[in-house]
Amino acid sequence: MAKSLFNRNSASGAEMSFIDHLEALRWHIFRSLLAVLIGAVVVFVYMDFFFGTIVMGPANRTFITYRVLCGASHRLGLGDALCLSDINLKLISTEMSSQFMMSFTIAFVGGFIIAFPFVFWEFWKFVKPALTDKELGKTRGVIFWVSMLFFSGVSFGYFLIAPYTVNFFAAYTLSPLIQNTFTVSDYIDNIVSLVLGTGIVFQLPLVVFFLAKVGILSASFLRKYRKFAVVIILVLAAVITPPDIVSQLIVTVPLWLLYEISISIAARVNKEDGNDNLSSEEWS
Repeated sequence: MAKSLFNRNSASGAEMSFIDHLEALRWHIFRSLLAVLIGAVVVFVYMDFFFGTIVMGPANRTFITYRVLCGASHRLGLGDALCLSDINLKLISTEMSSQFMMSFTIAFVGGFIIAFPFVFWEFWKFVKPALTDKELGKTRGVIFWVSMLFFSGVSFGYFLIAPYTVNFFAAYTLSPLIQNTFTVSDYIDNIVSLVLGTGIVFQLPLVVFFLAKVGILSASFLRKYRKFAVVIILVLAAVITPPDIVSQLIVTVPLWLLYEISISIAARVNKEDGNDNLSSEEWS
């Protein structure tokens, strides 16, 4: 960025002190938290729907992902091969206040997801004054693209990763003598980490786009270190998914495709800006 983040007032263009920027940041954070709180209140008011239908969806055999897979199985002539017969998932609450506290967790996570575009918009308003006119021209539509990628990641985690995770752990057992019984807090923690984790990871193409725009990354650099990126993706997939190969592959393949898309994006940006002279040797 050609300008310092701490030098301009977005309205008047006058210089701002460090304290002035902290004051501005405080109001951006306050409005973001207020938006999350409003979303959380909405989720809390309709908690029966959000918990029973959405949060517990992957644990229900009527979940849309299971129905789509079963329908695809019949259309492909596989019979009931991809159909789910039952989900042997039993949840318990081991603490007196656990269900009450979980309702707050669900409310605030749901509120954050609902308010995400506004939260990012507030962040963008704080950063925007530090950009030059040329840089601003290259970031048009950023709020739309960030929000779209976030919601795509959230949907991917919820509709694909979460069902596989729930089914794997519900069915996995070392012995038929052992019955799987999970706490409701453990179930919710897994769903939240999967959904938010993939939402954040799906920002990769946009991050690469901006880094390429400012000349920090090039397509040649991304191609050279592709093998290291694959290793990082595998590790990341292992962190945000349960330790089963199916779930990890379901995460790894899309992330690898995102990386390849990022290379294509960087190559196009480098070609347009004529700055592909940022060689990978400079990073060695």
